[in-house]
Amino acid sequence: MSGVSGMRSKSVEREAFLKSFSLFFLSLTVLLAALFYNLYIKERSGFDNKIFAQMRICSLELKCPKFTIDFVPSKDTELYLLKKDNSAVYALFPLPKSQKYVMKIAYPIEKYRADLHRIQQGLFVEFLLVEVVVALLSVLFSLYSLHPLRRALILTEEFVKDILHDFNTPLSIVRLNVRMLHKECPESKKVPRIEAAVETLLRLQENLRAYLGGHTLQAEPFRLDELVRERTELIARAHPELRFDTALEPLTVRANKDAMIRILDNIIGNAAKYNKKGGSVSVILDAGQRRLTIEDTGVGIEHPEKVFQRFYKEHERGVGLGLHIVKKLCDEMGIKISVESRKGEGSRFTLDLHNLVLN
Repeated sequence: MSGVSGMRSKSVEREAFLKSFSLFFLSLTVLLAALFYNLYIKERSGFDNKIFAQMRICSLELKCPKFTIDFVPSKDTELYLLKKDNSAVYALFPLPKSQKYVMKIAYPIEKYRADLHRIQQGLFVEFLLVEVVVALLSVLFSLYSLHPLRRALILTEEFVKDILHDFNTPLSIVRLNVRMLHKECPESKKVPRIEAAVETLLRLQENLRAYLGGHTLQAEPFRLDELVRERTELIARAHPELRFDTALEPLTVRANKDAMIRILDNIIGNAAKYNKKGGSVSVILDAGQRRLTIEDTGVGIEHPEKVFQRFYKEHERGVGLGLHIVKKLCDEMGIKISVESRKGEGSRFTLDLHNLVLN
């Protein structure tokens, strides 16, 4: 597995790990929080019952230094019930042989709240300890669930690489026979179409290689205007029904030439592929602004903000990797790429080349 491909696999594995860990950990955390809250309610209720039991004993023995004892007028208040106000937690008990007064046994609210706080702290410490165990279990669960994903990624990439390698022989045979046909039938209009179809297959093959990390971004100086003209003319031969307009000012850049070819072929190829019959493609290289603009009169893009996402496509044709690869290559080479599009009117791709131009 190549370095870039391995990095991409690691990125996918890391994303899958984080998502599975988050789902498992957060689900158990919510469940634990509900359980500990219910446990706190029970602990608080038990503490209230304990306080009331001590008050009841105090009403009989009158030896209870933690409580305050007072006698208040009886006003049909409820007896034998624990009550709370802003100053104390208290209960009222009857006095023998007295109907005017009742005994009020109170516990200061500050001490009561401090006791509840200690209960909360104890439960919180237990909750954190259980959370640590849950986090460890979540890590183990996530790592275990990643095993089949890792194997699937490796097998898929190896399978695609084998297919790409097997493409070489039949494509070479087809290209050789097309050249022979071109010599035998130089006037035939079908031969250029076959050549264009072969070039399309080769571009798809290179796209897949680039996606799997087969490119090496070794920079070299070259004339970008000449490369743009070459790729535009190549794509134009496959689309005689379209008009291709170019305005290319001389510009020398330092970049990876193969990666730039992938970028140009994808953007210009899409501008032609998704154009209207009789439409046009405009390619402008502005050396002063250090900007390359590719504009078409095609079907447009409904959601241009999603166009660089992996596997995103708005048409049945293609697999949704081309522009994702373009964005990856642009990011790696320091090219700022943007897109403007209106559905049914066309699209404009702009490449900022400031980081590539030789000073």
